[in-house]
Amino acid sequence: MCRFALYLGRELSVSMLITQPANSIIHQSYQSHDRAEPLNGDGFGLAWYPSRSDDPALFRSTTPAWSNRNLRELARVTKTHCALAHVRAASPGLPVTELNCHPFKHDRLTFMHNGDLGGFDALRRRLLDSLSDEAFSMIEGTTDSEHLFAVFLDELRRRDAAEDETARLAGALEATIVRAEALRREVAPDACSYLNLVVCDGERAAVTRYATGKTRPTSLHFSKGRVYVCERGLCHMVGEGEAHTAVLIASEPLEDNEVWQTVEPHHMVVVTPALEVTTRPLALA
Repeated sequence: MCRFALYLGRELSVSMLITQPANSIIHQSYQSHDRAEPLNGDGFGLAWYPSRSDDPALFRSTTPAWSNRNLRELARVTKTHCALAHVRAASPGLPVTELNCHPFKHDRLTFMHNGDLGGFDALRRRLLDSLSDEAFSMIEGTTDSEHLFAVFLDELRRRDAAEDETARLAGALEATIVRAEALRREVAPDACSYLNLVVCDGERAAVTRYATGKTRPTSLHFSKGRVYVCERGLCHMVGEGEAHTAVLIASEPLEDNEVWQTVEPHHMVVVTPALEVTTRPLALA
């Protein structure tokens, strides 16, 4: 399993996610709190949107996040209103290559995953056969995660273009889980999927916390407020309960304080361009 964090809101320094919090993404790469195995050293990735009109930039590496000086330097000088950060614990059998590091991107969209698609080796051929040519051609690596992103792109294209864009994004992510789980049940019924998925276009986002059946999903939390700040060695959300202009969603709280809320199992968190945050059960029937 991996660890990730997503930020949407007022412009901030990427270091406020990567290095400054007590439980920063770099800290989670070698001492994760909510996993039995604390190491996530099979590479890392960072995606950020330089402006509200630009496509996302991407920096990924197979080195452990804790030892990459370039990541620290980049985070120190880069400011953004939207960032996705991920540290990887590779699934058994999957190679540690740059192409397999998260996040993945396609046009304005970014995607990352914590968990695994049950029975992936057995169902991969069937999944690929089900994809459109465009979705098939965007896969560069070998991870189940990037294949799920391709499924998402197909599901997004199938939805009504006149639909509200936030609802369209969230609906396509739900449909991705439905489609992947239907294939898993057919090909590998005894396998279990863990699908904490993130999709974002720089303005809105949808994030799921899901595992097959009654299996407990991996951890997911969120925090919202007026502004996220780091001062005197402490990072925290200011103005919880007020009109919020900052949203954080992460595998683990970045700081040990009460403003973080736990996402319920088999639920989705949806963030609108106005930074309204809602959680709801996944509709997977």
